[in-house]
Amino acid sequence: MNTKLYTGNGSTQSITGVGFQPDWTWIKPRSTAGNHRITDAVRGATKQIYTDLTNAENTNTNGLTAFGTDGFTVGSDGGYNGNGVTFASWNWKANGAGSSNTDGSITSTVSANTTSGFSIVKYTGNETSGATVGHGLSTTPKMIIIKNRNSTDDWVVYHESLGNTQSIRLNLTNAAATTPASFNNTSPTSSVFTLGDWTAVNGSSMIAYCFAEKTGYSKFGSYVGNGSADNNAFIYTGFKPAWVMIKNTSVADWWGIIDNKRVGYNPTNNPLFANTSATEGNFNNDLLSNGFKIRSNTGGVGTSGNTYIYIAFAEAPLVGNNNVPCTAR
Repeated sequence: MNTKLYTGNGSTQSITGVGFQPDWTWIKPRSTAGNHRITDAVRGATKQIYTDLTNAENTNTNGLTAFGTDGFTVGSDGGYNGNGVTFASWNWKANGAGSSNTDGSITSTVSANTTSGFSIVKYTGNETSGATVGHGLSTTPKMIIIKNRNSTDDWVVYHESLGNTQSIRLNLTNAAATTPASFNNTSPTSSVFTLGDWTAVNGSSMIAYCFAEKTGYSKFGSYVGNGSADNNAFIYTGFKPAWVMIKNTSVADWWGIIDNKRVGYNPTNNPLFANTSATEGNFNNDLLSNGFKIRSNTGGVGTSGNTYIYIAFAEAPLVGNNNVPCTAR
């Protein structure tokens, strides 16, 4: 996973320096309000969906037009390449356009990177409770993000810390809620995830992004805020985080994203918010050598007694002998 920043030119440009050919790219304007746009190699580069909207997928031939060996190409659309606008792009590597997977009762197309624990899963649902879908990771996912491509259903998120009876919406500020229709009260396994009968997870044209935890590279968990404006929770990850997303699950609040590339990095990180088109905000959090420290008592990250889920990826994978995480210096 890598964050790549760039400035739009209003025309066409190739964005390089990602370090690999991305298969999932998430782009957000920083200096002006604009939607979060997601493209991937399984649906096709020009197919876009928005994390802050419920809109169905659409084709944009002037958006992200191609994935390249070291990045991607963008066209003239202002949401990808507005002249003089600064952008953040967050990039993950899967395994290309994908291949058929028959592990579940529903056949899926899966692009899986088992080394980094990330897969892109495309499938056609059947609105039947208990249907299963293969994810290709060969280990149990800790987090799954799902969108119905053909409808205006919400984005639905499974996170292990919430359990299999609850889910949360990526496009909303809502707290976690009990939703048996999402995952049929069934936890994912090393081969499949299970669906309820809701069209937001089990409709006619679906995309899912699945994440398994890898020691020294990724971490998925939860913490409880203590209300301190400076000495709030410390979250141990076992690596220096490069990208962190946090969501309050107790009450309504935003999804905050910080990374190690944007201006404001430590101690006042400038978050972007997955559920809104707003420009960068700010709050005091530190990305440290072995985790991250909350230095704010705002509702988005540190209210006393509130529970927060997080997803974190490493600046550089740090794993020693016997799969024990090392510590960056």
